[in-house]
Amino acid sequence: MTAHHSSAPAAASPRSGGAIVFLWLLAAGVAIRCRDFGNPVIHVDEQYYLLVGSRMLQGAVPYIDLWDRKPVGLFLIFAGIRLIPGDPILVYQLVATLFAAATAWLVTAGGRRLGATSAGALAAGVAYILWLSLLSGRGGQSPVFYNLFTAAAAVLTLRLPDLARRARVGAIVVNGSAACLLAGLAIQTKYTPVVEGAFFGLVHLWYGRRAGGSLLQIVGAALLWAVLGLMPTLLVILAYYWRGSEVFAAFWFSNFASIALRRGYPAAKIAARLAGTGAQLLPFILCAIVAWRRRPRTDATLIAFGWLAAALVAFAMIGAFFDHYALPLMIPLAMVAAPVLGRHRGAIVALLAYGLILFVARVAFVPTDAPSARAVAQVMRRYDGDGCPFVFAGDSVLYLLADACTPTPYAFPSTLAYEPERGATGIDEAAEVGRILARRPPVIVTMDEPFAPWNADSERQVAATLRADYRLVLRAPREDGHLLAYVRRDRLAVR
Repeated sequence: MTAHHSSAPAAASPRSGGAIVFLWLLAAGVAIRCRDFGNPVIHVDEQYYLLVGSRMLQGAVPYIDLWDRKPVGLFLIFAGIRLIPGDPILVYQLVATLFAAATAWLVTAGGRRLGATSAGALAAGVAYILWLSLLSGRGGQSPVFYNLFTAAAAVLTLRLPDLARRARVGAIVVNGSAACLLAGLAIQTKYTPVVEGAFFGLVHLWYGRRAGGSLLQIVGAALLWAVLGLMPTLLVILAYYWRGSEVFAAFWFSNFASIALRRGYPAAKIAARLAGTGAQLLPFILCAIVAWRRRPRTDATLIAFGWLAAALVAFAMIGAFFDHYALPLMIPLAMVAAPVLGRHRGAIVALLAYGLILFVARVAFVPTDAPSARAVAQVMRRYDGDGCPFVFAGDSVLYLLADACTPTPYAFPSTLAYEPERGATGIDEAAEVGRILARRPPVIVTMDEPFAPWNADSERQVAATLRADYRLVLRAPREDGHLLAYVRRDRLAVR
């Protein structure tokens, strides 16, 4: 019996979950997310990532041929996914489900390191997957992918107290190298994880010194870890620099300058978003409070709460506070909650019941707009001819579904159509809309209820053009309004 009990710490290793736990989490992921398999309009963001990744395989250069602010690493993930045979919509959603399950497995591993029971850790992993769907992560939002890298870096960081206790300086250097490289991959998927990556690096420095590392060793390790954390982004910067000054300038502006030019949202809208996100995260917030007040005095717990603080800073950095910006918070919140869930079985029931109620109310019985998107794409395909349709407002995936060319590098609809982007793209958005309309696109898609306030100058031009030369041929439900497909009158005559 003594030998059996002495093996308990090994159960807290990152490998303790095992293949069986991963398969359970994968099954949970499929069950929670299968409702949306094949749905092309889960969220406007991931549609565009898929479009850009697809067009990269045809030679498109991000920021030149298709404009956005996300790091190129995110588009490379989607380009890699497009190499997998099958329906591109379904394939990216299946890959995203694999990423979600793998991240949930790391949540269970991290929870065990914090002292959670097997049941508490598994519940935290399932809750992570469930809350992805509640925070607009039902498909392929960027955190669904980069959370895997961040979670892996965090689990490695949670090893540090044990490594320092055994004075394993070399192992800490190797551990930090892996953690910082993983953080670098997350940064090249979205830039906000730079805060968490910096935190992981600093914690490694602290424990490297505590383990007995010399000042020279610590300085050398710091330089190595900084290089590894920055390396993925530095390689991308060099790749664009080698393409010439104009290409590099476009890359630099879109990645690092344009975000500061975006217009802010009204305070009331920000407050409403924060209130909604806070309400959805309430069980985890309560678990975190309990965990902090009743925490065992362990270094691992302090690391986890420090990481949560870093994730909160990253969440607040951009300031828009969309619900999916909270997706990175789910990893530290779920790990911190795991020990509480293990100590109080009723907490597991309460947490998962809360999540399932929200899931039923907000996801399970809410109709998808997939048929509408496919119907509009069919109109685009039918009337395109040899011209490029123009999705002024709506869904960028329509270009992919219709196998249509894009009439502008600014093909993410909100870029030209909505007020928050006015003046933030480096161009005159209304002038670009005028240029597109002058080429007389065969089909124009817009909405009667936009997702954000209109750019009035852009919308005015589109409305005038539609009245003069186009006829509405399809009105399809989309969220609180409708997608509107207009066909140029002479194209209707040909058909």
